[in-house]
Amino acid sequence: MEFTAQQIADFLQGTVEGNPAATVNTFAKIEEGRSGALSFLANSHYEHYLYETQSSVVLVNNDLQLQGEVKATLVRVPNAYEAVARLLQLYDAQKPRREGIHPLACIAPTAQVAEGAYVGPFAYIGEGATVGKGSQIYSHAVVEERASVGEGCILYPGVSIYHDCVVGNRVILHSGCSIGADGFGFAPGAEGYSKIPQIGNVVIEDDVEIGANACVDRSTMGSTRIRKGVKIDNLVQVAHNCEVGENTVMSAQVGVAGSTKIGKWCMFGGQVGITGHAVIGDRVQSGAQAGIAGSVPEGNKTLLGSPAIDYKQFARAATVFKKLPDMYRELNALRKEIETLKKG
Repeated sequence: MEFTAQQIADFLQGTVEGNPAATVNTFAKIEEGRSGALSFLANSHYEHYLYETQSSVVLVNNDLQLQGEVKATLVRVPNAYEAVARLLQLYDAQKPRREGIHPLACIAPTAQVAEGAYVGPFAYIGEGATVGKGSQIYSHAVVEERASVGEGCILYPGVSIYHDCVVGNRVILHSGCSIGADGFGFAPGAEGYSKIPQIGNVVIEDDVEIGANACVDRSTMGSTRIRKGVKIDNLVQVAHNCEVGENTVMSAQVGVAGSTKIGKWCMFGGQVGITGHAVIGDRVQSGAQAGIAGSVPEGNKTLLGSPAIDYKQFARAATVFKKLPDMYRELNALRKEIETLKKG
């Protein structure tokens, strides 16, 4: 499909700077732009590409002040990154959706698959399980007994949803994602560890996306709960009885230990570790590899380091850490000088 700069601006409620009739039919990174492509600039670090890109149309922020001549037609919007996300969503929505049940799929007699859903080859829908309207269950995905998948979901190949788990509407689960595996519960005894049965489930609310090979474990009792709008990256572990608040995001290899409660709009960088039974308030941000060793109930904090501390304090400590070798040499010199003075 082909769109003009003016049509794009109208859709995004932006303004055109240049040729409103300039047309695009594809997307490209600004540094790889070509004729007929739409690009965007949201980070000033890449601004130099704007003056040399071959893209026909570029989305930019309203407050961008040009430092040179631009060949491309600009569409100014309040937030270029958000705007290109909206356009990509529109583009993705135009793709044809699969429907129907493949003859090689295995659907239990008591399972319910709604009209307009798709179940691919070698996928399994268990007894009493339900799949909502328009959901896409790709090959080798498993929806076990009494589990439910809402409307408009996508389960990519190899996803496993264990028995009795609940998945809301418009949820995307990427390949290898495990929802409802047993929580890590064992009771130590004289002869080893006895398994504690995990009789709860996992509840995933609407508009959640979970990356490839991520795991959300079922609760011992009750529910492990992923609230509306949460975005979880690949290789993340959320343990049993946890709750992740609305619109929280987690990068790759984050690990959340059991029974931890996380608030809304939190952000965790790659490899952040969070101790068990912690309470994390709303809007806590934590940099990569931080170790959150206790509760942060008041929220609205930015943490770095392990154990994690306030980012300003961490920055001061890091500055001192780099100077430690010199400080150590100075300390040894001072000791020798003091010893010499004592002997004198």
